[in-house]
Amino acid sequence: MPVFGLRKHALLAAAAVSTLAFATSASAQDAGGELSEVVVTAERRSENLQKVPLSVAVISAETVRAAAAGGDDTLLSLSGKVPSFYAETTTGRIFPRFYIRGLGNIDFYLGASQPVSIIQDDVVLEHVVLKSNPVFDVQQVEVLRGPQGSLFGRNTTAGIVKFDTVRPTQTLQGRAQATYGSKNTFTFDGGIGGPIVADKAAFRISALYQHRDDWVDNTFAGASADGTVTPKKDAMGGFDEKDVRAQLLLTPSEQLTVLASAHARDYEGTSTLFLRNALVKGSNDPVAPRDRVAYDEARNNPQAYKTYGSSLNIAYDFGPVTLTSISAYETSDGYSRGDTDGGAAANFGGIGFGQSMGQLRDLDQYTQELRLASNGDGRLKWQVGGMLFDSEDLTDFYQRAYFLNTAARNPNNYVRLKNINMSWAVFGQASYRVTDQLTITGGLRQTEDTKKTKLIQTANTAAGVVTYTGRRYVRLSDSKLSWDLSALYQVNDDFGLYARVAKGFRGPTIQGRSAVFNADFTTADSETILSYEAGFKSMLFDNTLRLNATAFAYEVNDIQLNGNDSNGNGVLFNADKAKAYGLEADAEWRPIQNLTLTGGVSLLHTEIQDKRVYAQVCALNGIVVCTVENPTIKVGANTFAQIDGEPLPNAPKYNLSFTARYDMPVGEDGKVFVATDWNVQGYTSFVLYKTQEFTAKGNFEGGARIGYAGGDGAYEVALFARNITNEKNLKGVIENYMAAVYNEPRIVGVSLSAKLR
Repeated sequence: MPVFGLRKHALLAAAAVSTLAFATSASAQDAGGELSEVVVTAERRSENLQKVPLSVAVISAETVRAAAAGGDDTLLSLSGKVPSFYAETTTGRIFPRFYIRGLGNIDFYLGASQPVSIIQDDVVLEHVVLKSNPVFDVQQVEVLRGPQGSLFGRNTTAGIVKFDTVRPTQTLQGRAQATYGSKNTFTFDGGIGGPIVADKAAFRISALYQHRDDWVDNTFAGASADGTVTPKKDAMGGFDEKDVRAQLLLTPSEQLTVLASAHARDYEGTSTLFLRNALVKGSNDPVAPRDRVAYDEARNNPQAYKTYGSSLNIAYDFGPVTLTSISAYETSDGYSRGDTDGGAAANFGGIGFGQSMGQLRDLDQYTQELRLASNGDGRLKWQVGGMLFDSEDLTDFYQRAYFLNTAARNPNNYVRLKNINMSWAVFGQASYRVTDQLTITGGLRQTEDTKKTKLIQTANTAAGVVTYTGRRYVRLSDSKLSWDLSALYQVNDDFGLYARVAKGFRGPTIQGRSAVFNADFTTADSETILSYEAGFKSMLFDNTLRLNATAFAYEVNDIQLNGNDSNGNGVLFNADKAKAYGLEADAEWRPIQNLTLTGGVSLLHTEIQDKRVYAQVCALNGIVVCTVENPTIKVGANTFAQIDGEPLPNAPKYNLSFTARYDMPVGEDGKVFVATDWNVQGYTSFVLYKTQEFTAKGNFEGGARIGYAGGDGAYEVALFARNITNEKNLKGVIENYMAAVYNEPRIVGVSLSAKLR
């Protein structure tokens, strides 16, 4: 890495740490106005963030739009914006993977189960494709850290990312932001709505459009399994994202509220680009260029998906209680195709696995939730409810094992799978204010989760003759009780202490894709987690500093992990346990007039504990190609590493975030502003075993905006830059080929925004 990059690392890390440290010890010599109250619905009620007895972080709508201004994926761009939250992908924009406090799933299987739950407008999105639904015209984002289950959707061991969009109002309101930048990148995010019949009916229409031109050259020329390939400039890397949402709010009486919502997505772009030999043995420094590949197969890595959904949220206020029903349906289909080995096999000794494709032919998800909740502000508050979840999909996997240096070709490795997931749960929560200062909250949830995978069709020899002898049908089911108990002690109006203990579980999982390589299904039993956290929430210096911090520890028993077999195919298994502990803190401070600073820090230690468990290491034709630092064993031609004591993959040891904005008033209703945001990521391993190559340490990325806002915030024009230093950060790997996945390149542009209010 250049010396400039190293120095920048140190400066950014020091800035984030010193900002938090200074914020906790300095006095507000020149208060610039009090911070406004942050309202969250982490407990399915509108409450002050400072009065909620669990670790919750909030990402504002302004932050969401600023992060995605350069055309980045609206979900992945939120990674690291709050402590303990991380996101990445190796399957393009249709398959983001989320991690909270180090818990996540690195599996790229379309049927993969994730311990982080995604909730959009009170609807749980379980399938990995549904979790990629973009966020637009958003009100705010809440990240609930730790096991959740008493109140939200499906049970989850890691936490919840909750997206709330702007809803219809009885006054005409609208907002829009349009940006244009490098690589002909364009983004529009907006919404407008208002009354149809005064006090009876209102609407809102929201839309997102993102476009980027292709900008990556394919330099390969010659024959391939796809036919003759000729070099093409600007062959891939672009995308078109089109999304729309319509909402209708009906309030026929003071007691009854009906919110109907429907949305549609049409996405076409490029799947993740694997850059073969981007890593050199003994180093994690990415050396391959971003804008040039040599792909002989997969026809320039196309990816396309269509998704549709609708929901009906009905609430009736009976006075003492409110009954709420949330019914939702989601459907999706599409495909993603990629050059799996990250480059032309002819350029690498004739060794490669050609191309792969995953195709979701038909996904249907139905959810129904009923919830009865007490009203009022009495000492006792309670909620009870139940939920039904039904998901079914038909998925194809296609893999070409293509060897240029042999006469054998195997063009038809193919499977079709039917996956069914059914779950039901009953839940309840009660909160009791014992004294004016002490509140105790407890929740219970009984869940049954059943998964089924059926092999519909397979072909895995060159002649198309089926030779698969593994299982063709697997059913796994489990039922468990999860719970949480918390206490909040409000020392005074500005300072509160809280503690929480929670137990959660993730149901069993089936990996059927293994059949594409003639291998039996792999499965994992349920995992359970016991989590502890304690912290404080404070408003200091005359409400100019909001400072919250939490210490936590957890243990996951029978943790579900994902490794690779000799074909690079995902393999599910359980390890005995994983333990973790850490600290997270975030602050918002207005030290002087017109200056706002925010800072966040998370420190994390995770450790897999199981001396019996080994993971297959990086190998090509039986030769280990990376530097493995664990004890290894040989099983046939394959090498396995002991992973006892290793950290969980994609669990950064630390994360630092920092933002600053300074406004300079101009005239009676305008201001010039300067804003910047930075994120620094600590040591992160991308695989289960320890290597010198498949890690990142000190990755950082920053953005900046400078502009003018007029009309008391009615409109704004700004220049912006994302990844302003054009850092080439390692975000993922394909082990067998020393292949790398990078972050987005620098995008510089202009943004225009306006509000109707």
